[in-house]
Amino acid sequence: MKKRLFVTGLSGFVGQHLQSRLKADASEWELLPPASRYDLSQPHSLESLWPEMPDAVIHLAGQTFVPEAFRDPARTLNINLLGTLNLLQALKARGFNGTFLYVSSGDVYGQVAESELPITERQPPYPRNPYAVSKLSAEFLSLQWGLSEGWPVMVARPFNHIGTGQKDSFVIASAARQISRIKQGLQAPQLEVGDIDVTRDFLDVGDVISAYLALLEKGVAGQVYNICSGREQSIRSLIEQLGDLAQVDMQLIQDPARLRRADQRRVCGSSAKLAQTTGWTPEITTQQSLRAILSDWEKRVRQE
Repeated sequence: MKKRLFVTGLSGFVGQHLQSRLKADASEWELLPPASRYDLSQPHSLESLWPEMPDAVIHLAGQTFVPEAFRDPARTLNINLLGTLNLLQALKARGFNGTFLYVSSGDVYGQVAESELPITERQPPYPRNPYAVSKLSAEFLSLQWGLSEGWPVMVARPFNHIGTGQKDSFVIASAARQISRIKQGLQAPQLEVGDIDVTRDFLDVGDVISAYLALLEKGVAGQVYNICSGREQSIRSLIEQLGDLAQVDMQLIQDPARLRRADQRRVCGSSAKLAQTTGWTPEITTQQSLRAILSDWEKRVRQE
């Protein structure tokens, strides 16, 4: 008998990959489709969402774009914090008592001194943008709810993830799209970039999903888990690898509009706690990720 899993944000980047995984896999989870259209910021739309009660919920939905959070902090807090409250209240009203996994972000740590790398879950969060504030607030809310209601609640803090189907507002997707356009003769061999001499901890979306499913199985209630590769890679090196894979010569040009404020120079997380608790380890190499992303963008650019 398969266990029922309800996931918010199925139409997003990670949600679509999760759907494909559960369809393709001999997974013990069966995806429970919502019974009606819903909007987390509209509590009444959540009332008749579950004809049957899920055994577990992964809360992925949210406003995830940092520049948008600076532009409209109230909307970001409304979706990410109050939307989470509305979801928790609707689940409680329906008699839910399963496992709840809140998907937060490694961005909650904010500026971390290089001497403190790699970042473990013991690092005090210090959010530097309204998006990170909204995620940290919703983490606390979810964990409090677990204590008050006796639900097993866990928090995942994924660091940067990459993969096919990501919007080109994200750096690697943007580079792959531009490289595909250059290769197809639609753009001069110049790539517009932001600050690419920073390092980030990149993980393929497939490995991120494996981590979420591992946490549902073996995670400890009330705990927070980093989801990351444990290695830092510069954005420049990933863009150069994309260029090499596509066999495209290009010039990198810094676009002032792409430079973000509050940027951390180096990021590297530790996933030791997750590995010790669940046995999870990343299985997809950066090279495999970049190849898949390129081939995806080559198709998408042809259809643009």
